[in-house]
Amino acid sequence: MRKFTTRFLRDNKGVTAIEYALVAGLIAVVLVTSLKNVETALQGVFTSIVTALTPTGT
Repeated sequence: MRKFTTRFLRDNKGVTAIEYALVAGLIAVVLVTSLKNVETALQGVFTSIVTALTPTGT
């Protein structure tokens, strides 16, 4: 049992996998936030284009 415990505590493979998962999760959150900001900006651009192209008086 002691040998198993010592080997388990020295094994870093699981820690590395968890770190990679955390980095991937953080990147995903940043991408979603950035894309939401891009979506809002694009909606503003297209709204102004539609407003400029719409004839007045209709």
